[in-house]
Amino acid sequence: MTTVTNPSDPPYADRRREVAEAATRAFSLLPARPEEVAPPRAGRGRGAARRLRTDPDTVERDLVKLVLTIVELLRQLMERQALHRVDQGDLTEAQEERLGLTLMILHDRMAELCDRYGLTMADLNLDLGPLGPLLPP
Repeated sequence: MTTVTNPSDPPYADRRREVAEAATRAFSLLPARPEEVAPPRAGRGRGAARRLRTDPDTVERDLVKLVLTIVELLRQLMERQALHRVDQGDLTEAQEERLGLTLMILHDRMAELCDRYGLTMADLNLDLGPLGPLLPP
């Protein structure tokens, strides 16, 4: 795919156009009406229902577990980005100190929330099957 770029375009404008064109092509492959989708095979939905645990007594804990998993993933990503910026020398010493303190406080708060709901940090690590665990050990 060749795109002609205007020198006055902002950086990555040509890449944005390519992504937009790819998304348009992908959406054009979707069926226009729901009835065009193949009906599910018999018995297919029962397996999924058996795998899902929909116990009303644990819904709150499961929802908290999901939210904490997402927050922990974001915390780890921010920590990696912060370490990268420190290694690059982009931050002043005061900024490094403030960033480190903030990340430590966030980690402590995550541990408190896990304790409150009877979870461990290991409980937050989702198994993604062939991709492995969501969070690094």
